[in-house]
Amino acid sequence: MGLLTILKKNRQNEKEMRILMLGLDNAGKTTILKRINGESIDTISPTLGFNIKTLDHDNYKLNIWDVGGQKSIRSYWRNYFEQTDGLVWVVDSADRLRLNDCKRELEQLLQEERLAGATLLVFANKQDIAGAMTEEEIKDALELDAIKSHHWAIFACSAVSGNNLLKGMDWIVNDIASRIYMLD
Repeated sequence: MGLLTILKKNRQNEKEMRILMLGLDNAGKTTILKRINGESIDTISPTLGFNIKTLDHDNYKLNIWDVGGQKSIRSYWRNYFEQTDGLVWVVDSADRLRLNDCKRELEQLLQEERLAGATLLVFANKQDIAGAMTEEEIKDALELDAIKSHHWAIFACSAVSGNNLLKGMDWIVNDIASRIYMLD
């Protein structure tokens, strides 16, 4: 039995998932992570490196990596791709000016070989802000319907209110589980 087989069996016993949370700076990644972990969101500053949180969700252990989205940091994203089961792409629904940047960065990520097969959850965040684009507008702008390489879903949400965050996390965990733990 090879080392990879042993590691995979051990990971299955623990029902562990690795989720990478990415998006442009100021999209709300850290706020989402803190909100789903039950932490205060009163003081949040830009993520200059990464945050990692481990939490339990439906009998699964989720290791969620929240990596900063500033332009100067994006080239380092590839350092976090290894063994990623799910990708959470966070979009600032109120930032119409950077939607093309957002689309371009997502397209590049989906071409990465080490992210092949990873489940994609798009959080259309900041729905609580007046004038925010709808889930449908963001789906069209990012051309999500054209994605055939990954299972994907989009959820309109608000990190501030917590609206739809749990629904999105339920979806990504269930999708990953159906691929990785289907023999259980």
